[in-house]
Amino acid sequence: MTEEDLTTVISYFRPKVLDKGDLLLKRGQIASLYYFLRSGGLRFYYDEDHELTAWIVQPGEFFTEISSLSPERTTRFNIEAVEHAELYCISKKDMEVLYKQLPAWQEFGRKMWEGMAIRMIDEIIRFQTMTVEERYLEFLKKPGFMQLVSVKQMASYLGITPNALSRIRKNLR
Repeated sequence: MTEEDLTTVISYFRPKVLDKGDLLLKRGQIASLYYFLRSGGLRFYYDEDHELTAWIVQPGEFFTEISSLSPERTTRFNIEAVEHAELYCISKKDMEVLYKQLPAWQEFGRKMWEGMAIRMIDEIIRFQTMTVEERYLEFLKKPGFMQLVSVKQMASYLGITPNALSRIRKNLR
């Protein structure tokens, strides 16, 4: 991407700041923005009978609630800041303008979504093939990941109770 193209792309993004506990998107809303997380951490969670952390966003990641954005239907998730977060956002409409205007940005977008799809597939495979202990150990390998979420949130992400996670952590020491 040329310097001029990069300047054009950046001009479309707007900064957004969230404090810990703030919701970026609430269940029942329709997503209309793409985001880049500059700092902090976010989690997607589902809250019906009990809270379930479905996804954790780390600094340096582009994301959106894609199951709401593209079909323009209400989201099932809340997206919450798990700590002070600084983001940049761009509307779906502006993203489409940039895709048409800048082939390099379209290529970047394609690679970004391919990377996200790979991450999602890897998460599904881990859930199907690894024990909870093995999945927990994988999370420990990600720098800063464990500092982003509480024990309760991590347990729900792993699909277990906080007590079960405490036992796992104790056994691994």
